[in-house]
Amino acid sequence: MKKPVIEIFAMLSLLVASAAFASEIYKWTDADGNVHYGDRPIGEQVERVAIVSRPTDPARVQAMTQARAEARAETAEQEALLAAERPSEEALQAEARERADKCSTYRERLQKFVTSRRLYREDEDGERVYLDEDETLAARERVEDRIDEYCSS
Repeated sequence: MKKPVIEIFAMLSLLVASAAFASEIYKWTDADGNVHYGDRPIGEQVERVAIVSRPTDPARVQAMTQARAEARAETAEQEALLAAERPSEEALQAEARERADKCSTYRERLQKFVTSRRLYREDEDGERVYLDEDETLAARERVEDRIDEYCSS
């Protein structure tokens, strides 16, 4: 029964002694004007520096760790949302195919506009209504705009 009490006393005395050694820090300036710090005084112009240390607050450390973890989780969540908003490779390919099809369709339509003698449209009854010169130019311009839209990039 005496042995554990002796060990506890020895450990406590070591802790007290180490705390005493750790608390003595000295500051001095050498001949070249450089400032030094150490645990042993060197030279004549030595100043003892008072070091105050406080124990770490476990609750504060835990709160900081929790805050960092929450920030990392929020960042990961935002990255996941951004990734979900980006179109998939298949969607991008489908869009490219659709653009290519529309480009081809509008190029063919422009070719018909150029080679046809007269352009027409069908009215509600299915009757042909021939376009005058201004309407023809406006129709060509709309098709050229669509070609610029779907055939570029």
